[in-house]
Amino acid sequence: MKSLLYILMAFILQLGMPVALAQLAQNSELHQLLKEKDSLLFHAAFNNCDPETMATLFTEDFEFYHDKGGTSVGRETFLAPMYESCSDKTENWKQPSKRILVKNSLRVFPLRKDGVLYGAIQEGRHRFEFLNEKQEYQKGDIARFTHVWMLQDDQWKIKRELSYDHQPASSYQLEN
Repeated sequence: MKSLLYILMAFILQLGMPVALAQLAQNSELHQLLKEKDSLLFHAAFNNCDPETMATLFTEDFEFYHDKGGTSVGRETFLAPMYESCSDKTENWKQPSKRILVKNSLRVFPLRKDGVLYGAIQEGRHRFEFLNEKQEYQKGDIARFTHVWMLQDDQWKIKRELSYDHQPASSYQLEN
């Protein structure tokens, strides 16, 4: 009976081991690369109002799912409002909102087929700040995000993006 129990425990541990090892270390090359891509994406979206840079980071069939704003299908459809609003950017333009990645929340899980890396899932938490009527930043929502990155022609591009679990600023206390 004891040997059956040991065999069962070993089997359960083997099943759980791939899950435990699936997340990449924060200092791994892929984790660092996708962290840089994440930073580039949100810098273009929130700091520079730069839809051209954003377009280089999405697949043509990009899909965006937002728990408050709905779904957007297609890279051009998703970016169209940004192209329009960024065309009005003046010399005195001030960033209307900020996106701040929650420290140590970013995780990366590689996707492989037959041992070959073809994509990755990146997830994390971020919070936002918005300009108020006095042009001062105030706390906004905190939310979770998930990006499905695909490796296409040696370039990492987001195929799917989810933004969800938005909670009001009053629900969090973060140093970041």
